Amino acid sequence: MKGKTINEIKIGDTASFSKTITDSDIKIFAGITGDFNPVHINREFAKDTIFKDRIAHGMLVASLFSTVLGTQLPGEGAIYAGQEMKFIKPVYLDDTITATVTVTEIDIEKNRVTLETIASNQNKDIVIKGFAKLMPAR
Repeated sequence: MKGKTINEIKIGDTASFSKTITDSDIKIFAGITGDFNPVHINREFAKDTIFKDRIAHGMLVASLFSTVLGTQLPGEGAIYAGQEMKFIKPVYLDDTITATVTVTEIDIEKNRVTLETIASNQNKDIVIKGFAKLMPAR
């Protein structure tokens, strides 16, 4: 399935993806990235932090935006050109995160789309908020 072209995208278009963050996800992400910060992988260490328990890597959670952008909106063939974000709340093991993207700007001449990116947990608390810039497929 081919992604949407710039002419098929409209302001306000939205898409989302949900995933429950597991212990396995965190360990695999640590192995891939080399980020073995004990706040992510060691419950004994984490209980003495401000979080009181292990938390997911912020970039693991943020990577869910890439899932939505590369498979739904704009979809296949889109090129991720940039991402601004703020980490607002921690994500704990077994939290279910919904990454939602919404088109906020379209620049047809430059073939660029700006999308608001919001990740929320199962309680509807925003955990990450920002903006992505993409080049849709031609």
